[in-house]
Amino acid sequence: MVKIMSEKAIQHETLKNIGYGLYVLSARDNNKDNACIVNSFMQVTDSEKPLCVLAVNKRSLTHDMILSTGEFNISVITVNATSEMFKHFGFQSGRSVDKFLEYKEIDRSSNGTIYITKNTNAFLSLKVKSQKDLDSHTLFTAELTESAVLDSAESVTYSYYHQKIKSKGVKNMGYRCTICDFVLEEETLPEDYICPVCGYEASAFIKV
Repeated sequence: MVKIMSEKAIQHETLKNIGYGLYVLSARDNNKDNACIVNSFMQVTDSEKPLCVLAVNKRSLTHDMILSTGEFNISVITVNATSEMFKHFGFQSGRSVDKFLEYKEIDRSSNGTIYITKNTNAFLSLKVKSQKDLDSHTLFTAELTESAVLDSAESVTYSYYHQKIKSKGVKNMGYRCTICDFVLEEETLPEDYICPVCGYEASAFIKV
């Protein structure tokens, strides 16, 4: 039987073939810390002070913090990370939950922003130089100001996460995004929930 796919679904299947890393993006504003999971981060220059680019969904609280302060940290996640790490930083909103209330595997860089010290192999501190509106996201170009290697473990990829990590934490109930197939493994779906993968609203989810 031929599988009929919408144009959006075809786009998603195609884009999944692009290689991505996975990172904890953290920021601090008005003495509040927050963090989320991102995959759109990369180095773009090899100058004395390298420039990197980061795309962040506008609905994210971390996005608003970066707009306000112009600074952020990236923690590079390793293959040793568990599904709980992704659930903690990616499956809940910092607007309603303090993600660092009990999460203690952290330190602060010179810019005062938290970075993650467990199941990460490096952190980078960056200062925004420019930004560009990309409809659902903002693209930040930022200068590297501080960095350190934390571990020798291999960096996790988006593909590895789906094949090796996410499958170990699958539950029997949740909500699936009809756009990208991401599954929120919770009993309830917040009305203001935004898919951490494709950025669609709660209305795109169905119960599974």
